[in-house]
Amino acid sequence: MHIDPMYQFAIKEIVPIHLGGLNLSFTNSALWSFYAVGATILLFSFAMRGGALVPDRVQSVAEGFYGFVRNMVRDAAGDEGLKYFPYIFTIFLFVFFANMLGMLPYSFTVTSHLAVTGALALAVFVTVTAIGFKKHGTHFFSFFVPKDAPGWLKPILAVIEVISYFVRPLSHSVRLAANMVAGHAMLKVFAGFAAAMGVAGVLPMLGMLGVTALEFLVCAIQAYVFAILTAIYLNDALHMH
Repeated sequence: MHIDPMYQFAIKEIVPIHLGGLNLSFTNSALWSFYAVGATILLFSFAMRGGALVPDRVQSVAEGFYGFVRNMVRDAAGDEGLKYFPYIFTIFLFVFFANMLGMLPYSFTVTSHLAVTGALALAVFVTVTAIGFKKHGTHFFSFFVPKDAPGWLKPILAVIEVISYFVRPLSHSVRLAANMVAGHAMLKVFAGFAAAMGVAGVLPMLGMLGVTALEFLVCAIQAYVFAILTAIYLNDALHMH
């Protein structure tokens, strides 16, 4: 039995749309992106419909998400960063639900593709850089020159800092996509072993259960990591050194 662990990441056209040589088709990636957005809207619409002083379980979950991310933003970027909390909260929820929905059978993991994670990371990079220039003007360029470094060393450090700054979108996006691909591919490999080994497949099945539990944890952690890195980058733009 041949099982391709990478087949689950294939982009498939659902509604073909081709205009002027461009492929604008509605794909499985777009569909599951809508599902992630819909899950977020559904959760908070249902949870906050009554806005009870004593929350029920669903409202407690929604408020838990809100309080967790708000405290994270405040700790990472200070009180000044709270004005950008809605943006970071939106990113966290999208990545979280996209990751979690990707764990469903026959689903598609949107965040396994660099086209998605790269777009999110690039949006963060542009937004944070714009905030830095808006607040500090051209003084923001001093962020790339460590002020306490010796004069002869500053040009070298400036080049290193500029390179590391512009590499941020790449590392920000690759970290998330690579973790999603690795974990899901491993699950498919264990499933292939279980199917091929017959009765003896109980061992890879047990391994698959452990990897599945771990992958749910990774999905949540990677949403947190993506959001907290966004908050850290925001802190750099607001407070520089």
